[in-house]
Amino acid sequence: MKWNEKYDRVVTGIVSGFIIPFIVGLIIFLFTAKDQSLGQYLLRIESAGIVTHAITLCVFPNIAIFLFFNRFDMLRASRGVLAATIVWATAMFIIKFT
Repeated sequence: MKWNEKYDRVVTGIVSGFIIPFIVGLIIFLFTAKDQSLGQYLLRIESAGIVTHAITLCVFPNIAIFLFFNRFDMLRASRGVLAATIVWATAMFIIKFT
């Protein structure tokens, strides 16, 4: 069994589609926090009214993951990343319009 057959699962795509945005958010936090705790940083984002912008920035790397899975013909994993991205987009619209 090849490595791409081993990881060509919808669950792999869903997990990577949810984990990568959190990792990107953590990296952004580490570079822009300026001696703030995570709670203070999140409150600053909320008070500035840029929550949806921050979510969009964190979810953007899902495109690269989707294209990576698609390039290696891992279509089930690509479907999982797409599903996770749709869930993120739905959450973003709910936050934006409530």
